[in-house]
Amino acid sequence: MIEARFHDSIERISATAWDALRPDDNPFVSHAFLAALERTGCIRPDWGWQAHHLGLYENDQLIAAAPLYLKGNSHGEFVFDWSWASAWERAGGDYYPKLLNAVPYSPVPGPRLLAGTGPQAPARREALVSAMRAFAERMQLSSVHANFLRDNELAAFDDHWLTRSDVQFHWHNRNYTDFAQFLGTLNHKKRKNIRHERNQVAGSGLDIGLHGGSSLSTQEWRRIHALYESTFDAKGNHAALTRELFLAFGETLGDHVQVALARHHGDIIAMALFLQSHDTLYGRYWGAAMDVPGLHFELCYYQGIEHAIRHGLQRFEPGAQGEHKLARGFLPVRTHSRHYLVNASFRTAVRAALAQEAEAMDDYARELLLHNPYAHVQSP
Repeated sequence: MIEARFHDSIERISATAWDALRPDDNPFVSHAFLAALERTGCIRPDWGWQAHHLGLYENDQLIAAAPLYLKGNSHGEFVFDWSWASAWERAGGDYYPKLLNAVPYSPVPGPRLLAGTGPQAPARREALVSAMRAFAERMQLSSVHANFLRDNELAAFDDHWLTRSDVQFHWHNRNYTDFAQFLGTLNHKKRKNIRHERNQVAGSGLDIGLHGGSSLSTQEWRRIHALYESTFDAKGNHAALTRELFLAFGETLGDHVQVALARHHGDIIAMALFLQSHDTLYGRYWGAAMDVPGLHFELCYYQGIEHAIRHGLQRFEPGAQGEHKLARGFLPVRTHSRHYLVNASFRTAVRAALAQEAEAMDDYARELLLHNPYAHVQSP
């Protein structure tokens, strides 16, 4: 008999059992990453996050799991439902707390329904979805949301779930031998622009390099976090990741974390932080204390592309949004989320609005493909 259990901390679940259910080594759903978020104060009710992880157990053995949170707001999700919350609350309902199946602060496509890779995986993914929906209905929550799903997880959601899609920009390795070969596949205008940006940085006198997380000292990690925090603050955003989390990156994730650094006379003046699996590099955060032309593109994109080529990684996903990435060799790809609104009438109204949103998103994706940066058209 399968039993669904909910846990208010991932550390109540065996790390070995959790990680054994991951279909690959995507770092964002690793027990170590999610536990570090909780342990270092990034997951807290006053910021709208309360861990509520789901485990399915058979004979007391974990057979499927999902990172799950009770959310008191919609911050840090990157699939925006503020208008839904406003509409439901104007109608007299309580939209929060809602239930969220996602990785906090991380608009990164990846596994959300952890069920291993065996023949029972599809049925167990469906069981996870059913358990989330049943919990929301039993507790009279407004909704359940599953964000940035893998394509092979979409079949676990039936027609009661609403469908949303968005666009990100990803770089794909065509077995390039070096950056120059990649550059040669772009059209003349894009190639010239990238060379100009890289030459600006090369002439700045800065020392540029990419470093594995385990090689960085505590002092360097503190500086990296300070740059992240000040850059977020300068833009009026909330820097939700704590200094303790950045210190934990080096200690617990090692070289699954990579950091591109720019130094001026030995002092770190800019950084871009990445996470890495065996085949994908994920761009996450940027921070700078000095305005240098081209430096953002060098650290956030070109250093990552060079690293991916050097280590044979297949993809580089630099984060959400940013049409400017298209001109630098990143192509549009679709991301997927699913949403269950408990009230049937509300669900019907939102479904109609989403049909219009989907049409606009399809038009946008087609328009982006007209600006393919490659000399010969490539698809993602």
